[in-house]
Amino acid sequence: MTDNLNPELTTTTESTDESQLTRANTIVKAEDHARPLQLSNITIRYGGDRGGAEPVTVVEDFNLTLHAGEMHCIAGRSGSGKTSILTVGAGLTFPTSGRVLWEGDSLEQMGDDEIADRRRALIGYVDQGGALIDGMSALENVLLPAVPDGEVEQRTEMAKDLLDLVGLGRRMRHRPAQLSGGERQRVAIARALILGTRVLVVDEPTASLDRASANRIISILKDTTNDGIAVLVASHDHELVRLSDTLTELN
Repeated sequence: MTDNLNPELTTTTESTDESQLTRANTIVKAEDHARPLQLSNITIRYGGDRGGAEPVTVVEDFNLTLHAGEMHCIAGRSGSGKTSILTVGAGLTFPTSGRVLWEGDSLEQMGDDEIADRRRALIGYVDQGGALIDGMSALENVLLPAVPDGEVEQRTEMAKDLLDLVGLGRRMRHRPAQLSGGERQRVAIARALILGTRVLVVDEPTASLDRASANRIISILKDTTNDGIAVLVASHDHELVRLSDTLTELN
């Protein structure tokens, strides 16, 4: 990818500190911009709140600093906590303990509305299978995140460009049922990038795909990092693990 996918990010004109940037009504220092996601001592437990059952710990004291332009892969067996870490990092769920920092700011200090606003400005999340809306075209699915802000018209050309970049420019009018599994996954990645994402969080993007389709998805994720976007991916795909910049292996 060669186009700039982050039009939201601009140098602030209100400060003389050139290391500060603005995003979603916040001031972001350059060093925090370079580390858009940090997970500190994250522990995730489930259950134990009813009937005296013992809680199950799926992740304990997990740490990660994700750098801009880097693809980090979390690998491990099924049930090892990969998806749990992704949803916590994306602010979709909360850890039992530990801190999640987005561009240096802790989610502990934010209310629900601020978390939602910051997530929309910072993070694009792609779950397993892509979760496209069946009754909408590929283009309409990509534009879906722009609906709440009334920015569909303004984002339409960018959506078309993103579909071109993932190799689906000629299929933008097709609905999910008319697309292959790999094509649906590529539409979901384009959708996750439409708001100028800084962190792309992707869960098992190559699961159930043939090798050729999987390799295309991996290539798109790697190309995305060239735009300075950080990619956090959970996968047991050996090729994706091999091509990631950094790796965490869970037991």
